[in-house]
Amino acid sequence: MSESKAVIFGAEGLVLTPEERTFFREEKPWGFILFARNIGEPEQIRDLVAALRECVGRQDAPVFIDQEGGRVQRLRPPIAADYPPGATLGSIYRRDREAGKRAAWLMSRLHAFDLLRLGITADCLPVLDVPIEGAHDVIGNRAYGTDPETVASLGRAAADGLLSGGVLPVIKHIPGHGRAFSDSHKELPVVAAPIDDLRRHDFSPFKALADMPMAMTAHVVYTAIDADNPATTSKKVVAETIRGEIGFDGLLMSDDVSMKALGGTFADRTAAAIAAGCDVALHCNGVMSEMRPVASAVPRLAGKALQRANDALALLEGGSEENEAAMRAEFEHHVTAVA
Repeated sequence: MSESKAVIFGAEGLVLTPEERTFFREEKPWGFILFARNIGEPEQIRDLVAALRECVGRQDAPVFIDQEGGRVQRLRPPIAADYPPGATLGSIYRRDREAGKRAAWLMSRLHAFDLLRLGITADCLPVLDVPIEGAHDVIGNRAYGTDPETVASLGRAAADGLLSGGVLPVIKHIPGHGRAFSDSHKELPVVAAPIDDLRRHDFSPFKALADMPMAMTAHVVYTAIDADNPATTSKKVVAETIRGEIGFDGLLMSDDVSMKALGGTFADRTAAAIAAGCDVALHCNGVMSEMRPVASAVPRLAGKALQRANDALALLEGGSEENEAAMRAEFEHHVTAVA
């Protein structure tokens, strides 16, 4: 059994408060996640990351970030370049498939350069959701395309680019957020599509990338599988669909348990996600009054969940030696071609 608890936490600001230091030392979360509120300048970010790891006494504690490109990009100039959204990679792919895959790989490899120099070791990317006509824009141009083949192909290239650079990818939002007609940050989306449509359209990219080390759940109800619970807290969706049909056997983390799609107390939400089969709960906003009940509801990492966590971290062996400047120039060439 590990000392680490099955949870990933955020922090409130640019530096840890005394209360946060004490809390993280006592609770020992498995990992941490950074948001824009934690981003000042490079040395500050490195110091914050080091402080988080010092609290839990593990230099390999993963530090996550959402660095996709487009509107979901926590690191901005001058710390990191402004990257395009996934849809731009899809535009390149439609013109030239090999160029599109290369551009997706390059963008992720460049993310890895940006992240590793700050000590950040996991990126919540690629987005494998496949939007349908009329769906809520919460995914929108974050998606690589509107067909499963494009999404799977570019998702694979993006994940490989991160891994090549020594950063862990997190496929999201399993088993698919593309049909949601509402934003799960604000309310619970309900998808009533038949199971055959879900299999053909939504699940397909996740099945194609089922070998990835980590995945993040969707706070979405799929009435064809479980009409009462979103995927995050549904034993049926996790066991039958994510683990069974899709075949994902990596570390399964919940989406943020503070999102309004979930009901009940923070302890209830967290306990339900773990009981459903999530290996790790994610809580992002750094609010101490929420983090305490979340911490109380998660177990120590043990058994299969611990093995999955260790297997993911074993992939962090540092990136291959590459010419960053040449890669940036090549990537700009691909993007300029579709501008």
